[in-house]
This record gives sequence, C-alpha cells and structure tokens, in this order.
Amino acid sequence: MTATLIWILVAVVAIGLYLSWTAGRLDRLHTRIDAARAALDAQLLRRASVTQELATSGVLDPAASIVLYEAAHAARQAEEEQREVAESELSQALRAVFAEPPQVEGVREAPGGEAAARELAESVRRVPMARRFHNDAVGAARRLREHRKVRWFHLAGHAPFPMAFEMDDEPPAALVDRAA
Repeated sequence: MTATLIWILVAVVAIGLYLSWTAGRLDRLHTRIDAARAALDAQLLRRASVTQELATSGVLDPAASIVLYEAAHAARQAEEEQREVAESELSQALRAVFAEPPQVEGVREAPGGEAAARELAESVRRVPMARRFHNDAVGAARRLREHRKVRWFHLAGHAPFPMAFEMDDEPPAALVDRAA
C-alpha cells in the first residue's frame, strides 16, 4: 500500500514538473513573439521613415514623391487592424517607383542620393527577415498551444492567441539588386 502511494506521488510530481516545463516553454515563446513583434515594428517604422525622407528630399520626380510619401504616411499612421494592408501598399508603391534601374540610378546620382538609396535598400531587405522571425515564433507558439495538454490544463493562461503578420513585403528588384 505504501509503495503504491509513493509511485502515485512520484507520477504526480513528474507530471507536474512536465506541465510546469511546458508552461515555461510556452511563456518563453510568447516572450519571443513580443520581442520579434517589436523588432518587426521597428523595421517597418524605419522603412516608412526612410521612404518619407526620400520622398521629401526632392530627389524623386513629384509624382513618385507624392505616391511614396502618402503610402509611407499611411503605413505610419495605420491602426493595428489596418497595418498589414497599409504596409503592403507601401511595398507596392516602392516596387512601382523603383521598378526600373534608371530610377534607382537617378536617385543615386543626386546629392545625398547614394546614402538615401543605400539606407532604403537596407530597410526594405530587413523587413522580410523581421517578419519571418516573427511569423516563425508565432508558428512555434501555435503548434504548442494546439497540444491537448496545453488546452486541458490551460497552460497558456490568458495570453491572446498569437497572430502572424501577413503582408506583401517583396522589395523592389532594381533597388535590392543594385545594393547587394
């Protein structure tokens, strides 16, 4: 009788430790999501800021400046529910303006244009990487949260279900090819 109680106690402690480890892992994944989202937000803000600076610098033709400025402004001012759409529209505007290498060369030839083009190329290259890191962390947390043990024992607590950030983040080929 005593041996049975000891084995039951050992099993309960082992299960408790396993559930505690799983809850800690889930907590670390949520922390990683928060950090990745902050990095993604920083990269998106940097891309919009650099785009606005370039649009107001006088290096581009007036039509391209207006298109880029309005898209970057909309991306910076977008509410959370509309952020993915606004960021996708900024990506599309960048691809439209920098679709051809001569446009990129025109920017580079202007005074201060080389630095502006390089900074824009760096920012548009970093956005897809930051989004991928964020979405990878979201995917890992979602897979863990789908396990029965997490649902049955409410190991996620009151943390919101993680959502991926889906947007069009393809950079302008002429800008990135030249910078690489």
